[in-house]
Amino acid sequence: MNAAEAHASAPTTVVEAGRRPFVTLAREFWAYRELLYFLVWRDAKVRYKQTVLGAAWAVLQPFMTMVVFTIVFGRLAGVPSDGQPYALFSFAALVPWTYFAQGLGNAAASLVGNRMITRVYFPRLLVPAASILTPLIDLAIALAMMFVIQMGWYRSLPPVTVVVLPVFIVLAAVTAFAAGLWFAALNVKFRDVRYVLPFALQFWMFATPIAYPASLVPERWRPLYGLNPMVTVVEGFRWCLLGTPAPVLMAWVSCASVAVALWLGLAYFRRVEGTFADVL
Repeated sequence: MNAAEAHASAPTTVVEAGRRPFVTLAREFWAYRELLYFLVWRDAKVRYKQTVLGAAWAVLQPFMTMVVFTIVFGRLAGVPSDGQPYALFSFAALVPWTYFAQGLGNAAASLVGNRMITRVYFPRLLVPAASILTPLIDLAIALAMMFVIQMGWYRSLPPVTVVVLPVFIVLAAVTAFAAGLWFAALNVKFRDVRYVLPFALQFWMFATPIAYPASLVPERWRPLYGLNPMVTVVEGFRWCLLGTPAPVLMAWVSCASVAVALWLGLAYFRRVEGTFADVL
């Protein structure tokens, strides 16, 4: 038997991405954790390469938005802030929102232009996952700035509820990942997504209590309002950092909402990921 005949008779393994159970995906995700670390590290280095301000951008964006919100909504419009200084009130909301918007935007564009997908097999979920994890560095820097403003300028300490803050960070990351799966998969086939996403984020921001407190929403509508998981994330950050009312009921609704969105996003991503290499 020559080499050509031996190659033709050798067994062939076909990887069908859309038919793997979720348990198998989780195991593969864990098996490729070193690749995930590499992708996060690569994105982190590229993010601030050849920039003048570097990591200062992580603080500058929410800080300047906070200044505008404080002047327009806090001073001119007189929007209430649950008894807190409006600057702190808005900045505590802008920190998680900026992370969410950056993570979702990165995840939506993560598959397009990634040539690794067409050359070698690995769990495609790693690509949007890395895009969600990388902005956590910016989130940590912005949180440090939040503590500096709170303790240095306003001379106040965060309440003991600050220990619960990682729970809401995880909720923000899962929300960004769930939405990112949809946008990333759709962006491969429909490049209109890059134009739709900014409008979607703008609408989503005004549907989230960033410039205003959730207490302005009538109580009977708050469970429905909690279907937006970022409502709980923002109000949870304020509760942990400033001691405002805890979003207890909305938190349960948001967790259920993001769980459904994540499950549907994973199902859709699995169904179409086999076509990514052909389209790209």
